[in-house]
Amino acid sequence: MPAIATSPVFAASIVARLPLAMLTIGMLVHVQHVTGSFAAAGLVSGTLAVAQGAGGPALGRLVDRRGQTAVLLATALVSGAGLMTTAVLSTGAPLPALIALAAVIGFATPPVGPCMRALLPGMVADADEQRGAYAVDSAAVELTWVSGPPLVLVAGTLLSTGAALIVAGAILALSTALFAASPVSRAWRPRPASTDERTGALCSSGVRTLVLALGGAGLLFGATEVAVTAAADSLGGTAAAGPLLGLWGAGSLLGGVVVARAGGGARTGTGLAALLAALAASHLALAAVTESVVALGAVIVVAGSMIAPTCGSAYAMVDAAAPAGTTTEAFAWLATAIAIGTSAGAAAAGAVAEASGPAPTFVLAAAAGGIGAALTVVRARTLPPAGAVAVPAVAC
Repeated sequence: MPAIATSPVFAASIVARLPLAMLTIGMLVHVQHVTGSFAAAGLVSGTLAVAQGAGGPALGRLVDRRGQTAVLLATALVSGAGLMTTAVLSTGAPLPALIALAAVIGFATPPVGPCMRALLPGMVADADEQRGAYAVDSAAVELTWVSGPPLVLVAGTLLSTGAALIVAGAILALSTALFAASPVSRAWRPRPASTDERTGALCSSGVRTLVLALGGAGLLFGATEVAVTAAADSLGGTAAAGPLLGLWGAGSLLGGVVVARAGGGARTGTGLAALLAALAASHLALAAVTESVVALGAVIVVAGSMIAPTCGSAYAMVDAAAPAGTTTEAFAWLATAIAIGTSAGAAAAGAVAEASGPAPTFVLAAAAGGIGAALTVVRARTLPPAGAVAVPAVAC
């Protein structure tokens, strides 16, 4: 197991990322309580997601130019204040104000994940251990997505929906500050980059390939979430969806640990494509077991075990694929690709589930992963092997 797993800065990064898994459902429940409208709550939550997708790369680029400390502390302050303000709004609060606050919170969400991944090459020298470290990071993030939504819902039930947002905001601000104050984060400096303002992470064909690959994975994730819910509903109620999705996340955690112990994931673009193909195939198998909760639970653990190895392998290729001075921005683009893919996959899967049921929805999820694999195969030569020398900065 890579030593990074016991690092204090890594632990702080995981805690700082926990609120991200709490925000969507927390905002949804609170805004519905304040406005009395699920439509309004959905609009606010959607605004939050769009703002996070837009803000991530912009903040990543700022980190690459100014360093981590100031950006992380400023965004923690702004997003935390936005959450606190949203939390204290009373019943009848105007919808435009809630939307504006969601936009601020989303755009200013601290880029802790990209910052942590940018630190890993300097913290872990050996190439195999680096790949293992990225797999551990991907697996640990699954813990936040498994535990975050239940935590915010429990806090909302025991306290109030506003108090739940205050708790999330406090965790976000304090843990981000703790991460930013760590010596390794304060000492980090990006590689020198071109002075051309048009230079950016997406100027690299390799980064674009990784964005396409993880965008396809995101489509699979979103469609699978809907398919699992539809399958649980067809078997007598959606109550089983939560435990099934928890098993999915547990499978990812298990896969990440196994890959980390084995020395990391894929080393090349072709290897990444193979992992994406395995991800798609394992999720296709879910279409054959929609008649049994027990069978779904068993297969979804196997399907989930491919998530962390796939994402971890893609992350391990960023340092070599990204132009000099754009590493954090590149990691942020991958996060945005997954987020956009997840939203689009969920939307498409909702229509398929409504019309045809859970089995075809799992097929849709697998097809999305297959598309990501095919695109990666076609563009495999654009990806330098993990651990290779980074490409020079170029202007778009």
